[in-house]
Amino acid sequence: MTPLDFDARHLWHPYTNVLAPGPMHRITHAEGVWLTRDDGGQMIDAMSSWWCAVHGHRHPAITGAMHTQIDTLPHVMFGGLTHDPAIELGRKLVAMLPDGLDRIFYSDSGSVAIEVALKMAVQYQMAKGETSRTQFATIRGGYHGDTWKAMSVCDPVTGMHGLFAGALSIQHFLPRPPVGLTDDWSDDPALNGIGALSDLLDHNARSIAALILEPVVQGAGGMYFYHPEYLRQAQALCRAHGVLLILDEIATGFGRTGQMFAMDHADIVPDILCLGKALTGGHITLAATIASEEVARGIGESAAGVMMHGPTYMANPLACAAACASLDLLASGDWKTNVQAIEAQLRDGLAPAAALPGVRDVRVLGAIGVIEMYDPVDARIAHARAPETGVWLRPFSHNIYTMPPYIITPDELTRVTSAMVELAQGSSS
Repeated sequence: MTPLDFDARHLWHPYTNVLAPGPMHRITHAEGVWLTRDDGGQMIDAMSSWWCAVHGHRHPAITGAMHTQIDTLPHVMFGGLTHDPAIELGRKLVAMLPDGLDRIFYSDSGSVAIEVALKMAVQYQMAKGETSRTQFATIRGGYHGDTWKAMSVCDPVTGMHGLFAGALSIQHFLPRPPVGLTDDWSDDPALNGIGALSDLLDHNARSIAALILEPVVQGAGGMYFYHPEYLRQAQALCRAHGVLLILDEIATGFGRTGQMFAMDHADIVPDILCLGKALTGGHITLAATIASEEVARGIGESAAGVMMHGPTYMANPLACAAACASLDLLASGDWKTNVQAIEAQLRDGLAPAAALPGVRDVRVLGAIGVIEMYDPVDARIAHARAPETGVWLRPFSHNIYTMPPYIITPDELTRVTSAMVELAQGSSS
């Protein structure tokens, strides 16, 4: 049995039907933006391996830090013990985050970071005597992870609510913010989406612990970009009603939108922030939930006293060492120039797709490029074409998109945009 035969027979890949898994590529090597298959062929990783490999694969600064760390302390439990990589990473995060986000809770994946944030919100409200505040509000089109509570705040149509009807908690879903990122902001609450949020909080605030949002960019729920003013006004409403604001920056954090954090487009600071994906430059899994001092102290002064969560691999030293090296690379500032250049080239390279009959919209922000189709795109077609185009794309739903590593060259990015436009053209016929 060949390795790929074994894979097809025994391994279960994400969002894949085991009875019809589609084309599969066996990767033997990765470096920079390139993935090498077992047949020697190469493909540009236009996905940054699900948006996390922002510095490219096998960056020597990150792998070097991991090699050094693995020889001294690969792992130790974080309960009652600490270590230098966790402390150093904490210092770097506090220094780069805005004032007010001070308490860092490490975990091992983005979905778990969301679970921790939701727990924090409920525990904080309980500590304040708001025992009825156990639900959450969010907007349609969002995605916050695949674990149980995280699924409950994902879009009720494009997410998994239908499949798990009756099992997931019922949350409050608002209309997707109607004003797009580049549109003129309307001051009419009935037209800008704030009226719906105001009405919800006027009638249901005493049951809502927090509002959770992906700031400016909604990721796997549809790659929609909305106006930063929505965030500013939403935060003001939350504060007026005693509702916490949670921002999910797992996909957008660390430069992806052209700002270090997407919340910087709105110049706001949430009560709780979730980070992951690019935190380690995509070299090993790690996530963080960062709370304000007020939230942390509120939980500390509660009857429980402790934050009721503790992942086994929390603050893994190997992952923390990788994250420290990744943040050092971001601190150099080169990423911002690179992302600006990527944004400009994506606009030019994807522009021809706008004229195709099957294309609904083309949009770009930072190192994110999206071709939205009227009809769903079969990802298996893109997978099958990857050896020919030399570009690894993984469309989802109606979207053909790229989130390339920040180190991608203009020639490499031209190959990516050409492959995207060709796939859109093929999907239009």
